Amino acid sequence: MPYDIILAGLGAVGSSTAVHLSGRGLRVLGLDRFHPPHTMGSSHGGSRVIRETAFEHPRYVPLARRAYENWRRLEAATETSLLHVTGVLYVGTEGGEIVGGTLASARQHGIKHEILDTAALARRYPLLHDLNAAIAVFEPGAGWIDPEGAVAAALRYAATRGIELQFDEPLTRWEAAGEGVRVTTTRGTYEAKRLLLAAGAWMPQLLGAAGRGLTVERQVQHWFEPASPVATLPVFIRQTEEAVCYALPPAVRADGAIKIAVHHDGAPTTADTVRREVGPEEVAATRGLLERYAPALAGPHRGSVVCLYTNSPDGQFVIDRHPDHRSVVVASPCSGFGFKFASAVGEILARLLLDEGAGDFDLAPFQVGRLSGRPG
Repeated sequence: MPYDIILAGLGAVGSSTAVHLSGRGLRVLGLDRFHPPHTMGSSHGGSRVIRETAFEHPRYVPLARRAYENWRRLEAATETSLLHVTGVLYVGTEGGEIVGGTLASARQHGIKHEILDTAALARRYPLLHDLNAAIAVFEPGAGWIDPEGAVAAALRYAATRGIELQFDEPLTRWEAAGEGVRVTTTRGTYEAKRLLLAAGAWMPQLLGAAGRGLTVERQVQHWFEPASPVATLPVFIRQTEEAVCYALPPAVRADGAIKIAVHHDGAPTTADTVRREVGPEEVAATRGLLERYAPALAGPHRGSVVCLYTNSPDGQFVIDRHPDHRSVVVASPCSGFGFKFASAVGEILARLLLDEGAGDFDLAPFQVGRLSGRPG
């Protein structure tokens, strides 16, 4: 008997979609090439920033608000602590992408925030150095979310409510089969009325020509033990002359190490050929940024891990039906800032798979056709 829906990829987005499809009496199969949560894709690292503001574009604010609601619902349903509100500090020049974009989205959508001029920023957060003319925006309602915990909780919830999950089973091929789809994996062949492609960094090869323009970027996350106490420093994102870097000071690791990473500084790669090892020169480069801008964080290095960004040419998400196969839904909430939205994107994808539309959300900016220059 064919399935109603097959979910290809059970990371942040696929697991959240499984949550919203569960308990409906549908025959749903979820597939993943590994055993999530895992460290091979984009849904790991111990912590991810979550924020209501969106320096990328104000259009993401309503999606973020729904995500907050859905993460809280998942917490309640699974008795799991996932979302931690600590506040987030955005540091940069007044007209820069990080500060300027954050302020634009906060003002347009009425998000609570505080502006700190250079002197106020230096007084409140003396651990930040080399400020020059930098100012900051503080968003008290922002914080961090546990990515591995979120994926694990979503999959546990879905499995107890009728979703069939199969791990360590890579999808090797998909094709139209009448009005539905046929999926081939390393273990067998399955048919379904609908297919969700939400395979993260494997999306370029699964989409083929329709995904032209999607690229994969190797990113490295580092953990440093603070050289001195950092209790007064919240999660922060800082735009400097060299880079946009971010730190998650809450002690989410047993050794108290702080996560440090540089946003969009990685080399092009593919999901299957990425270099997983992290070299000493990469650690040294990140330490150099810390020593200049936040030396209190530049203590002993405690670890590094590779993560994958899947990027679209315009930096926006891809959430749409496949242009040639209307029974296939495509999801790549990508470009390095998608995890926080996964609980809301999963809700939207479930609606699309059930032909219920996208609800209150405008998906026009996320059409897959723009990747290959085709009209939506």
